[in-house]
Amino acid sequence: MTSTARAAQQADPADPPPAPGRSARWSADRLRPHLADLAICIGFLLLAAWIMHGLWPSPTGKVLGLNPEDQTLYEWFLAVDSRVLHGDFSLVTDRLNAPDGVNLMANTTVIALGVLFSPVTLLFGAPVTFALLATLTLGLTAVAFYLLFRRVLGTHRLAAAIGGGFCGFAPGMISQNNSHLHMTALWLVPVLVWAVISIVRAADPEDPTNAGREGGRNWRRIVVFGVVLALTITIQVFIGEEVLFLTALTLVIMTLVYVGARPAFSRRALRGALGGLGVAVVLSVVALAYPLWFQFKGPQSVPNGVFSPHFFSADLASFKTFSPLSWAGKDENARLSTGAAEYNTFFGWPLILVAIGCAAWLIRRPLVLACTIAAVVMAALSLGPEVVVNGARSDISGPYRLLLGLPVVDGALPMRFALALIPLIATVLVVAVDTALKMEWQPGRVLVPALVALALLPVFPRPLPTVDRAPVPEFISGGYWRECVSPGGVMLPVPAATPKEPWPMRWAAAADAGFAMPEGFFIAPYGANGTASMGTFKQPTSQLINQAATEGVVPGIGDFQRAQAKSDFAFWKAECVVLADGTVNEATLRTTLEQLIGPGKRIADVTTWKVG
Repeated sequence: MTSTARAAQQADPADPPPAPGRSARWSADRLRPHLADLAICIGFLLLAAWIMHGLWPSPTGKVLGLNPEDQTLYEWFLAVDSRVLHGDFSLVTDRLNAPDGVNLMANTTVIALGVLFSPVTLLFGAPVTFALLATLTLGLTAVAFYLLFRRVLGTHRLAAAIGGGFCGFAPGMISQNNSHLHMTALWLVPVLVWAVISIVRAADPEDPTNAGREGGRNWRRIVVFGVVLALTITIQVFIGEEVLFLTALTLVIMTLVYVGARPAFSRRALRGALGGLGVAVVLSVVALAYPLWFQFKGPQSVPNGVFSPHFFSADLASFKTFSPLSWAGKDENARLSTGAAEYNTFFGWPLILVAIGCAAWLIRRPLVLACTIAAVVMAALSLGPEVVVNGARSDISGPYRLLLGLPVVDGALPMRFALALIPLIATVLVVAVDTALKMEWQPGRVLVPALVALALLPVFPRPLPTVDRAPVPEFISGGYWRECVSPGGVMLPVPAATPKEPWPMRWAAAADAGFAMPEGFFIAPYGANGTASMGTFKQPTSQLINQAATEGVVPGIGDFQRAQAKSDFAFWKAECVVLADGTVNEATLRTTLEQLIGPGKRIADVTTWKVG
């Protein structure tokens, strides 16, 4: 049978001819209802790009001016994470702190993001990946929460946009985005909440979608969303455990309040919900058993948090104050926080008043009651062990004192508990605006959204400031470092990287972590009795070099110092010492190294000494 005959046999003369462009019109009809949602999401991404626009003209030549040290650290993390594409990745890396290495699980290494964006890192460099992630963390967080409010809670588009925008661009988020990628990449938090809500709904016999099912529960959906929850938890651990901890604690508080407000609901849904959560817990434990063991018991693990909760606690006066990074904020307000990356509680008095008013108005709703109680608890915990008011430490103990010394908990900074207030306040505002827009009383439909908008206007974010940074030496960017150190070998930049001055770690990041370095910026067990420390102790030779760099005077060098240098180079397993042109006190350092090691060799724009 010919093709023409087959076509004639299959065609029915009674059928009308297909309308031209029917498929295109069908696609357009399906897309049209979502165009507004798409526009809002694109708006969030554009706003994020505007806030981070200072990095984009030259990611390698610009750095966040308020926290360049942490940006250097995270660019190094991203470079190390990208080693996965080389098949050269381990949870304890030998590319820093030679010869002991660094436990990546004990540091905020955003492994999941680094691995996901490793092609970008290898093609364009870690600074480009950092700029991209710093933009996406804000924009996609807003998108994710918008979809949660719009699709899961079913709220009005305007209400969802207000809530999503606040979750992505609240003062605490803008502040944390000064290099704290692990704290602002909240894309999965709405997914986690969605999974929990879906489990509860599937377990509720009175939910309309469960009508006709045995026992009034959809066990298939319970199991499926239990798996989704486990997968989300597992990935979030490799992005930021502190965010997961704060989310879990907030959800526990909200659940207890919600169950107390709706006891009949809890009896109906308890069995199925516990089943779904049980699936999530079992799968998460199986997936995370080894990484978490490695974090707390593996090589270079730490038994405690490195930061003091007595120092990193929120000032009570900061809650009513505008962030210096907000439209209405002033630079002098920074005195109420520990640094520009921790303006977590700077909500401003208008927003606090409006949020309290909305909560009081809708307090009979279980969701609003749960958000309100959880917000009060998390705000109280953020005050730390002793309440600080306007910079003065009082004798009043904060509720966080009850948590002091608890394993895992002491790794979370008290002031970061206030970050949980962002989605909680957002949810109250979303419910309030959504309720108002559905009211028949016309003034109320305008008054509530207007008050919310006026309260949010003063905390509208400013772009994050950036400053110029020096380019890495041509010795690194041109690949000449391979003439001095073998791949994976140890290079000693002069002076060595430290937590306060980690700049040589940019060299390693620019080389895709192709070589290792001694010392550096990281968390490790070098404190008293093996407790957590920032960085490590210096060897005598690095102390000697650092003395020359800071004092500008060649220290006394004799046979003892030369023998000590030889011993330290052997300890580090160093192959090459490098002094870049333009280093502070370069002439003093060159003379010091020549007296320690001998004449150096010029390669590109550095002087090198082979020591191994």
